[in-house]
Order: sequence, then structure tokens, then C-alpha cells
Amino acid sequence: MIKRSTVSLTALCVIPLAFLSGCVERNLTIKTHPEEALVVLNDEEIGLSPVTVNFNWYGDYCVRIQKEGFETLNTHRELKGPWYDAFPFDFFAQIINPNRIVDSYEWTFNLAPKRQISREELIQNAREMQNQLQ
Repeated sequence: MIKRSTVSLTALCVIPLAFLSGCVERNLTIKTHPEEALVVLNDEEIGLSPVTVNFNWYGDYCVRIQKEGFETLNTHRELKGPWYDAFPFDFFAQIINPNRIVDSYEWTFNLAPKRQISREELIQNAREMQNQLQ
């Protein structure tokens, strides 16, 4: 049986920790050349570049960038977590540490100008597709 004094002592220790605990703020900034391209992160439009968003998890992200007159860029990028985000360090960094941690990342993408296909190229591509269908 747990003594009442033990429960009270535990509550006195744990409750202040909840109010003293720090937090981790995670930001990702995406820049493009040229600027003002539409950025889609994991199938969610996040805005025109340069754009900064908060994120909750590290890992693989699908990135799509579009701008009129430029080739659409479809790619993946990985956000690797810092050492203090791994067990057991995450407990101390996110719960015990009274300070706020800001974890910022920046990705830059260069967009290629849209390539104009010539009439001859278009006809050649059509013939190749026709041959593949036969």
C-alpha cells in the first residue's frame, strides 16, 4: 500500500517540473532561386518562398516547388535530429531543461528554367510512344 505522504511528496516534486520544463521549437526555412515559388511540403502548401514553418518530427520530407516558367521540382529531403533528441537525452532536453531550445534548419533549392521542346522533338517523342504501344 502506498503511503499518503509518499504520494504527496511525489506530487510536490513532479508538478513544479511540469511548469519549469523547457520546450523545443523546431523551424524549417525553405528558400528558392528564384524566390516566390510555391512550396509544397508533404502534400501541404506552405506558402511562397522564402517560407518558414514549424515541424514536429525529424525524418524524410517530400518537397515540391513550382513557379511559372520553371521546371517543377519534386524531391525528398531528410531532417536529421540533433543528438539531444535521442533517448535518453530527449527527456533532459525537453522536460528537465528549463530553457527553450530553438532547432532551425534551412534548405535552398535552385529551379531550372522551363525547357521549350522543339517541334521535331515533339514528333520524335510521339513516334517513340507509338512504337512502344505496338
